[in-house]
Amino acid sequence: MTEQKILDRLHTLGIAELTEIRTLNRLNGGYVNLSCELPNGKTGKILQDDCIYYANQIEKKSDDRCYGVASDGKQLAVYEYGCAGKDAKLIAWVCV
Repeated sequence: MTEQKILDRLHTLGIAELTEIRTLNRLNGGYVNLSCELPNGKTGKILQDDCIYYANQIEKKSDDRCYGVASDGKQLAVYEYGCAGKDAKLIAWVCV
């Protein structure tokens, strides 16, 4: 899976700020595997701490929170969170 294919998928999610992401960094899963609120209301982690992910972060325009993205090349996770990953919520978890 290429970085460009992940970016192309990211840009189709309908979130304006995500279309501004042009590059992805390779980051350790332990860094990007946030404990977050899942769509079912439970809290948990969906990534693997020992994997490397294509990832990036961008500030939301409407408030002081950020979007964070992480992909293993097959799945793409999009989070919204506050400072230092606090109060993270999973916004999308889609196939690339």
